[in-house]
Amino acid sequence: MSAAETGGSQVKSAVRTVELLEYFAGRPGMHSLTSVQEAVGYPKSSLYMLLRTLVDLGWIETDATGTRYGIGVRALLVGTSYIDGDEVVAAARPTLDRLSDDTTETIHLARLDGTDVVCLATRQSPHHLRPFTRVGRRLPAHATSLGKALLATYTDEQVRAMLPPSLAPLTEHTLTDREQLIEELYAVREQGCAVDREENTLGLRCFGVAIPYRTPARDAISCSVPVARLTPGHEQMIKEALFDARDRLTLATRRL
Repeated sequence: MSAAETGGSQVKSAVRTVELLEYFAGRPGMHSLTSVQEAVGYPKSSLYMLLRTLVDLGWIETDATGTRYGIGVRALLVGTSYIDGDEVVAAARPTLDRLSDDTTETIHLARLDGTDVVCLATRQSPHHLRPFTRVGRRLPAHATSLGKALLATYTDEQVRAMLPPSLAPLTEHTLTDREQLIEELYAVREQGCAVDREENTLGLRCFGVAIPYRTPARDAISCSVPVARLTPGHEQMIKEALFDARDRLTLATRRL
């Protein structure tokens, strides 16, 4: 085998390993070899060997029968390490705490990753009626205030290159037409604040602003409020608190 062939084989193996871990990360629970094979399309024999290797290394776990597979604890260690070492997350902590206290609502810090936003930090509302979003959760950017705030920092042509013409709905209110979304991004740029009108979760309205420490922005903060508790006065207060938090975070991250 030539050096080139060896290198290519190693790259292919690495790609398959990452794709497999991403498959399990996006699908909680345990899965059979057959269901995994149908999803990823690898030959069953090579898939089995790769799974057994990842089980031995702790990246994948099996159930008591040894025939079903799920994400392993070592994946958690890597994710935690990313959050713990991220300078933006560290710089944002005081601002997120203050924003949570000022609004008494659920606060999120998220990062754009491709066409999704990934939650990096959250502050839960003290109210009994509140949304729950875990760190690491991934959501389509077009269906969230966080994502729309970040997409608004790109040009229309860049957005067209990023997103397909037809967008997947999460609720009956989700914008599913790319051009309609682009029209809304004009308003986001003018107002400085994006709004998710039950487009991600029914009964929940979210407000988001991008943190412009780089252009286009990659991080944003949001405030999520149950529609049942939202009044015009509360909405205005939330937007003002978000703008204040954005300005403080811009200063805190200006050297990053």
